[in-house]
Amino acid sequence: MIWPLNMIFLGIACVGVFLKTSRFKNVVQNFLWIIAVLLPLSITWLGRLPGFMIFLSAFYCAFFGFILYEIIRFLIRPGYINIDIISAAACGYFLLIEVSVFLLQAFYYNDATVLINVNHTSPAATYMDLVYFSSISITSIGYGDITPASHVTRLIVSFFGVVSQFYAVVLVGILISKFVSSQRNSK
Repeated sequence: MIWPLNMIFLGIACVGVFLKTSRFKNVVQNFLWIIAVLLPLSITWLGRLPGFMIFLSAFYCAFFGFILYEIIRFLIRPGYINIDIISAAACGYFLLIEVSVFLLQAFYYNDATVLINVNHTSPAATYMDLVYFSSISITSIGYGDITPASHVTRLIVSFFGVVSQFYAVVLVGILISKFVSSQRNSK
């Protein structure tokens, strides 16, 4: 129940990224939003079909990747800093975690041996473990209780570790430059 509710909440929350955009992006947003809400609800009926969870994970990886791209574009554009910029920066970090979760989840549902010590009793338990693992990996804490067991998952975790550090460094640079720019303009 936690995973579908989380996906519905995130799908609704991501709608704000598309406000004041082109008609094409609004159509894409509406289509993606409908699918983002319907897919978790369909787990009850379609969750046992072979390949459904892989499809679901791949869709959410693409969905949140698209939202992350839009947030990064939003962060780069304005020359000012306000609460919207700070909120978008935090959302970008969380979306990076979600993209990592769903990419790992797609590989996990294809072959459960790619990650060690993931709870596989239910899709929600698997999802919660992967959120935990991705959060710990992206923040570079790395407790080691869940570990990647294949070359592909090791590369994915390494890639997201590097990307998250790059995101943090670039984000700090953007925020500092916007702050300095706004300070200069106010004098």
